[in-house]
Amino acid sequence: MSIEARIKEIESEMARTQKNKATNQHLGLLKAKLAKLRREQIDIQTRGSTRGGGAPSFEVRRTGDARIGLVGFPSVGKSTLLTKLTGTYSVVAEYEFTTLTTVPGIIRYMGAKIQLLDLPGIIEGAHDGKGRGRQVIAVAQTCNLIMIVLDVLKSLKHKRIIENELEKFGLRLNKSPPDIYFKRKERGGINFSHTVPQSRLDLETCRAICNVYRINSADIRVNCDATEDDLIDVIEGNRVYVPCIYILNKIDQITIEELDILYEMKNVVPVSAHHQWNLDAILEEAWHSLDLVRIYTKPRGSLPDYNEPVVLPRRNRTVADFCNHIHKHILKDFKYALVWGSSVRHNPQRVGREHVLNDEDVVQIIKR
Repeated sequence: MSIEARIKEIESEMARTQKNKATNQHLGLLKAKLAKLRREQIDIQTRGSTRGGGAPSFEVRRTGDARIGLVGFPSVGKSTLLTKLTGTYSVVAEYEFTTLTTVPGIIRYMGAKIQLLDLPGIIEGAHDGKGRGRQVIAVAQTCNLIMIVLDVLKSLKHKRIIENELEKFGLRLNKSPPDIYFKRKERGGINFSHTVPQSRLDLETCRAICNVYRINSADIRVNCDATEDDLIDVIEGNRVYVPCIYILNKIDQITIEELDILYEMKNVVPVSAHHQWNLDAILEEAWHSLDLVRIYTKPRGSLPDYNEPVVLPRRNRTVADFCNHIHKHILKDFKYALVWGSSVRHNPQRVGREHVLNDEDVVQIIKR
């Protein structure tokens, strides 16, 4: 039996199985088998395309401080959005699949340079390679933020399809990695513990999932109310967690009352790319989701450079991260740094390489 047939068989069995406490272990076993088969399917397709030359990749050279990917069905307005936001021309037409390759552009916002990618449209079945969807999703995995562009008149149906395609390829939208400690061992069996009450996972379910991956001994400690899918993601170890914004385009075709409902939805930005309505809201929401900080440099004896800040992700914003972003050899001669801003009590204040910087701090590096 082929991998595709086995996947369909498991999916149909999962659809027939009722979800309750009695079937949790069985469903966990099926989900683990499904995840393993999908990974094997992707590996086989990747090896085949490598040997035979395959279709060319949609990847482009990474530039700027962050990368955003426009993902959506054909003819929903991705190319128009790229043109309006970046000034980069991307072919726009009334027929589908106008964009046949990745078109990059640069957004300059809040002092940062953000690369925006107009990706070819994807269709249902993209994770299986239909419409070269695997190449499109592979580029989306490299982005710091995904913008799913939807036609406002078909938004709910298309949203579910695209989320399902990205989910099957290992992308987790607007989620954080599950707080699960997992370590394989040579002996000792499956040791399961948890620090919070579990509504889905138990020792037998963990054993069933581990058995699919031929893991006989492991330590599993769960620090959140996790599901079978969370444990499978941790074992697979190749999931990509990325923030996502939903761009509902063509709002000129709906009523004011419908628009008011859209504004109340989380992570949703209603726009009209053709009329350039509400495009500023896209940039504001993107900046918030990327969670970047700007650090200004100050050469000795000169004024700070407020035109070209060093842009860092908020999770990596120490003085050491700042130095490495400028040049990897700076830390070798680093003595201390002088910092002006909200991260220090005195202006300036002498700090070491582990000091955590805040947005719009000014830094001067003193070398040995």
